[in-house]
Amino acid sequence: MPASIPRVSPFTQAVVQAIRKLYPEKLADSSFDNTGLLLEAPYRQQHLKNSVLLTVDLTKAVADEAISRGDSVIVAYHPIIFRPLKSLTQANSQQHSLLRLAQEGISVYSPHTAVDAAGLNEWLADIVTCSNEASKTTVHERSVITPIKDAPEGFEGAGYGKIVRFRHPQKLGEIIDRITSGLVLPGLNVAVPQSVTAGKYQIKISSIGICAGSGSMLNGLDVDLLFTGELSHHEALAAIERGKCVITTFHSNTERLYLISSMQNKLFPEIRRQIDASNKAGTWEKDLTLDFQIDTSRVDRDPFEMVTSPWKNW
Repeated sequence: MPASIPRVSPFTQAVVQAIRKLYPEKLADSSFDNTGLLLEAPYRQQHLKNSVLLTVDLTKAVADEAISRGDSVIVAYHPIIFRPLKSLTQANSQQHSLLRLAQEGISVYSPHTAVDAAGLNEWLADIVTCSNEASKTTVHERSVITPIKDAPEGFEGAGYGKIVRFRHPQKLGEIIDRITSGLVLPGLNVAVPQSVTAGKYQIKISSIGICAGSGSMLNGLDVDLLFTGELSHHEALAAIERGKCVITTFHSNTERLYLISSMQNKLFPEIRRQIDASNKAGTWEKDLTLDFQIDTSRVDRDPFEMVTSPWKNW
């Protein structure tokens, strides 16, 4: 008799369907990215809660957190499996985490660049334009840097990166304030042309190129300011040599708050719809609760921390 195929948790299926609805995999940049259900763990009935843990990076600390909480699914923005694996061993910390999660029955889904195209860069554009505060919104126009061809229905116009063009130039200092406030950061990395020797706060910005995470796609863009998570030393030098300004936050700091302020709020009602549809269709497990929860990781953070004098807490 052939061995039976392990079942997948009905709740995990509902979560995956919800994410694919909000952030279709067709929006991801398949030229390099690895998105989707990266770890489909066997279902251990009544072993885990109907709960989702959102994180930017799936580190050992996050895996420990999910296991201790009894989560069913981890939604990790960055794919923990990025390049093809030739083996799964205990010696590699990421592979060790995957093995432990599989053993516990915890699945892992990564939406990555599908999120970039379906909302993350738009959210960053809202921050620099104060669009979340009606009384402070600045008049501007937006466009996508790299549109997606044949985007799914409902996502027409989606793409990678954003350009914001203000009707009236904005002070660089004001934009810095908006970003530090919107991303809840103590400071930013700012580069301005070396020809600017005084009055940096008087620099006016008419256009901004925006890219969450790594901002290499902004190189050569005809805008006044490049706003991204990170640029290399030489990319930043090249930008200011062309008269551009640069703001970086460290890679994942352009991404993390989006999980709390946007993704979590969008995901909850969509998972609710998927569960209700499954229950109505009779495919929901009889004794499995219809209740669930979504939380963001308490231990997920950028590997870099900004430390300023007088070195408090160090």
